[in-house]
Amino acid sequence: MCRNIRTLFNFEPPATELEIRDASLQFVRKLSGFNLPSKANEQAFERAVEQVAEAARELIAGLVTAAPPKNREAEAQRARERSALRFTR
Repeated sequence: MCRNIRTLFNFEPPATELEIRDASLQFVRKLSGFNLPSKANEQAFERAVEQVAEAARELIAGLVTAAPPKNREAEAQRARERSALRFTR
């Protein structure tokens, strides 16, 4: 899966519309193989991004967990540490 798609559920503060849209855009780019669609494919591409974003919003809203929300900054710090380990070997 695309490394740019991040988990959006169970964070404090919750995922923003921009984060959901960005993840949806990355997903559609991966599926279509287009980073930037041609004019002929632009409408279908944008429609797909909106449909995936809507499905993501519904999924996130419908999920439940007993786990406490994750802290965004703490998770980002862990990701930076994993990245540093991976690229300094």
